[in-house]
Amino acid sequence: MAVSAQAEVHASAVIEDGAVVADGCVVGPFCVVGPQVVLHKGVELKSHVVVTGDTEIGADTVVFSFAVIGEVPQDLKFGGEKTKLIIGARNRIREHVTMNSGTEGGGGVTRVGDDGLFMAGCHIAHDAQIGNNVIVVNSAAVAGHCVIEDDVIIGGLCGIHQWVRIGRGAIIGAVSMVTNDVIPYGLVQGPRGELDGLNLVGLKRRGVARSDITALRAAFQMLAQGEGAFQARAKRLGEETDSDYVQEIVAFIMGDTDRSFLTPR
Repeated sequence: MAVSAQAEVHASAVIEDGAVVADGCVVGPFCVVGPQVVLHKGVELKSHVVVTGDTEIGADTVVFSFAVIGEVPQDLKFGGEKTKLIIGARNRIREHVTMNSGTEGGGGVTRVGDDGLFMAGCHIAHDAQIGNNVIVVNSAAVAGHCVIEDDVIIGGLCGIHQWVRIGRGAIIGAVSMVTNDVIPYGLVQGPRGELDGLNLVGLKRRGVARSDITALRAAFQMLAQGEGAFQARAKRLGEETDSDYVQEIVAFIMGDTDRSFLTPR
């Protein structure tokens, strides 16, 4: 066990031998920190938090009460192999959140980026790859092997099907079930989620230039109403645009995927 003298550990907390607790960490009442856990500088575990498995939590991340971080995957194929959960810096992981380690078949690592907000009761499953500045709202579930790119917002009570990719800057409305890939900056809503437009509010909040927003609007219309198959439309779009944002959507559509796409309506 390597607990820094500058860490604050409540007398009722259990820090198992082998754990690393860095300077400035705060481990609150009745927390359990497993023997393979690494807490980087300034991590705070509020109270009744369980961090277990081969789990690394980045600097200044705060984990709230009753979260369970790093437990084994909810996958019947998991046979106890050595896998990891890596969480970045400055995340806010709220009450009752669960994040599982990876599986051998999925690459072995579940990864969460920096500066995310994971609201109460949400779930990040095995082998998911979560980008930076992601918000997952209360009681939403991200299934195994999903890729959630930077700046995505997933609304409350959503379900994201395994292997789905959600592109940068997309927003998923509350109580949506997403079973197919979502293009960058897309807006998805409905009980069975449909691609219903662009995340214009998010684009404006990030200061995206009006010219780029106009180009994205035109690109969306072409994807929705152009001639030919969806990927053929995307390829043609890539040949005709100078917008980096539109090119990002084209690259996403042309990339490898295990799911089909939600197409514009």
